[in-house]
Amino acid sequence: MIKKHTVSPLGKTWILDLDGTIVKHNGYKIDGKDSFLDGAEEFLKNIPKTDKIVFLTSRTENEKKLTEDFLAENNIHYDDIVYNAPYGERILVNDAKPSGLETAIAVNTKRDEFMEDEFVVDESL
Repeated sequence: MIKKHTVSPLGKTWILDLDGTIVKHNGYKIDGKDSFLDGAEEFLKNIPKTDKIVFLTSRTENEKKLTEDFLAENNIHYDDIVYNAPYGERILVNDAKPSGLETAIAVNTKRDEFMEDEFVVDESL
């Protein structure tokens, strides 16, 4: 089921997990290389260059070159990658704008299935 999120036209920060969310979970170990989940590459390339993209991953620094080479080879813009993230929950805490604009959105996906969620910009926000 597709869930729509109404967002403002303001710049955004995207905090994205890699394995099982953007690329096949442990694909770099199983297949010897990463591969995008269906729809993930297009989604990433449609994020405005003015937005900030931060990848979180439990991968260690040992996989840094492999990971960053894959992203570079596929022309994926990002601002930072946080390696060695714990395997547990990722918790985002943010304050709402005085206007009431919710500034934290969380999406959980099934492993190895790219999200079906849509982000729709409402210019009035």
